[in-house]
Amino acid sequence: MKKKILFVAAILGASFGTIAQDESTDKVFTPEAGDWVIGFDAAPILNYVGNMFNGSTGNSLGSDFVNSDNVLFGKYYKDATTAYRGSLRIGNYSLKQEILNDTSTVSYIPSYLTDVTKQSGSLIQIGAGLEKRKGEGRFQGYYGGELMITLGGATKSSAEYSTALTLDNIANGSASNFRTLSSNTAGGFGLSIRGFAGVEYFILPKISLGAEFGWGFGMQTTGEAETVTEIYDFVDAAATAATTFELTTMTSKSSIMAIDTDNMQGRIKLLFHF
Repeated sequence: MKKKILFVAAILGASFGTIAQDESTDKVFTPEAGDWVIGFDAAPILNYVGNMFNGSTGNSLGSDFVNSDNVLFGKYYKDATTAYRGSLRIGNYSLKQEILNDTSTVSYIPSYLTDVTKQSGSLIQIGAGLEKRKGEGRFQGYYGGELMITLGGATKSSAEYSTALTLDNIANGSASNFRTLSSNTAGGFGLSIRGFAGVEYFILPKISLGAEFGWGFGMQTTGEAETVTEIYDFVDAAATAATTFELTTMTSKSSIMAIDTDNMQGRIKLLFHF
């Protein structure tokens, strides 16, 4: 975080040093009516460039972009001080992992069995709002409000095991007496209404860095969850011998409502105007 702040300060310092020269020309730095804007979390780029100056090894944009906000952000300027803004995230993932279990009894004769796990999920986030701006120079403030909706959030996972759940496998340590076969969570719904305020500085014509904070109301619901577990045990107190059976457990729906501030980490956005 310290490296990021120092790098942003260097950019701003260099930009302030050329304000008089730039603004004496015909270059247009700030938004105009009809401008379209796209933006994203600037942290990956700031971290990458900052690490170039401190000798950091293994410098890469990859992990930063994976761990950033994952939301596409855009605006349209009705006039120089009024903009319609929107955000969108459409996420869908699937993961398959093979786990090799070494069953070799002789070191020079390898033998493996493979367990397979699968996971998948999806999420959609949509946001829309109105933004007003204050200030005529390269450093401007803005404020407004927006509505955000979250749909989905369903997840699925399953496992295929290479060995049966038996007393022998439990006894030799290759398996415990229970394991998860599948786990599914139903999709939910989220709604938030927030006001926001922020600052934006145009470091180059039509390119700016901005940061904002918000306050608002939010609610979210989560669907039921179902887990299927395979167990080797006595089915009930009347059973005379252990056996393998499946147990299905359910988790009920849940919901939460809150009023709070947001984005207190001060995320920095990089914005391009066209």
